[in-house]
Amino acid sequence: MARMKVTVAYDGTEFAGYQIQPSGRTVQGTIQAVLQKMHKGEPVGIFASGRTDAGVHAIGQVFHFDTHMEIPSEAWGKALNAMLPNDILIKDVEMVSDAFHSRFSATGKEYHYKILRSNQPDVFQRNHMFHFPYSLNVEDMKQAASLFLGTHDFTSFSSAKSEVEDKIRTIFALDVLEEGNVLTLKVRGSGFLYNMVRILVGTLLEVGQGKLKPEEISAIIKGKDRALAGKTAPANGLYLFRVDYADKTE
Repeated sequence: MARMKVTVAYDGTEFAGYQIQPSGRTVQGTIQAVLQKMHKGEPVGIFASGRTDAGVHAIGQVFHFDTHMEIPSEAWGKALNAMLPNDILIKDVEMVSDAFHSRFSATGKEYHYKILRSNQPDVFQRNHMFHFPYSLNVEDMKQAASLFLGTHDFTSFSSAKSEVEDKIRTIFALDVLEEGNVLTLKVRGSGFLYNMVRILVGTLLEVGQGKLKPEEISAIIKGKDRALAGKTAPANGLYLFRVDYADKTE
């Protein structure tokens, strides 16, 4: 058996999330169905670095699977892309050792969140950016963003649905970037809790609107109470940009 590491991009608009479920179209289910066809009906499970919610996109999601088929790495991508729908793209495939695991071998992840700051929504970007037509103090948002850096208990920024007990995570970088009328928040960390990035974004937007002061971020973190943080930003602006591993980044 060979273990294949795959980097995949997908538009999450028409998916009920990454993870396979009893009903609803999913990224995992779609890819596994194609792999099953390639393996002549034999089920093939794929294991990702983590799941994404309905409407969330990926530029550099990573998964692995085991196979007995002897196909060159470069041929796997061509074969899969020929059978997959056009809202999923296999970007890279490589053979790795059995010790590699897409989730447990990961050392960090980077997410991007895109906000469209225009008076009118963009009909062509409505599924790929969060339209936010209100005034924002971006400098205050940058000041607040710096307070998230480091290792903290992020209970205040985790969904109440999260079943993870250990909510300590490390954020390596959190940048707020302006390009025309698009505001991009880029966050890189050791790992993220359920809805953590979207709650961070929602909180920073409240800072930008003056509903919260930048210096209040530290107290919100220490409070370990979801009710203290901002609303959860919509899924459509979020992208899993990259998954990091010890040997290199993808």
